[in-house]
Amino acid sequence: MDEITLDALRYHRWANLQLLEACGGLTPEQLALTAPGTYGSIADTFMHMLAGEGGYIRRLKGAERRRSADEEFPGIEPLKERFGRSADELIAAAQALRGGETTQVDFDGEVAPLKQSMIVVQALHHGNDHRTHIGTILGFHSLPGPDIDVWMYGLAMHRASPSGPAGHLPMNGEDAKC
Repeated sequence: MDEITLDALRYHRWANLQLLEACGGLTPEQLALTAPGTYGSIADTFMHMLAGEGGYIRRLKGAERRRSADEEFPGIEPLKERFGRSADELIAAAQALRGGETTQVDFDGEVAPLKQSMIVVQALHHGNDHRTHIGTILGFHSLPGPDIDVWMYGLAMHRASPSGPAGHLPMNGEDAKC
């Protein structure tokens, strides 16, 4: 896997965990908030993100994609572990890809081949889109949200290893701006 893709996947992991950390102090009522134009509540959006990423990972690994029943929101703390594990699995699955591999994708009844690398791109887009939804909900209700743009990720990388690129970053607000 090239360095750009790996950086994008590491950013994806960091941003998800920073957003979960920022939402850790929200009440159950606040986690149930929504805003116009977003997927749903904060809690439902986190669950949707995790389920979607699991589907992308299964597809990349060649496992059968399955629709799961709606799972109940377990709380922020358990989600931090699950999101971290999921991101690590996504990175490993992306690293195992060989150029040009395709998979069959059902686009609302039209089955077509799709390069597996596009599944990685979709996973990144999906996470970014729904992190934005949660940020919109927080802002709509005048709640603080984390600064999780790529520049802050770069700063977190620098703080983790000022002398060069870091392989592992602080994830739960440790020495990183939230």
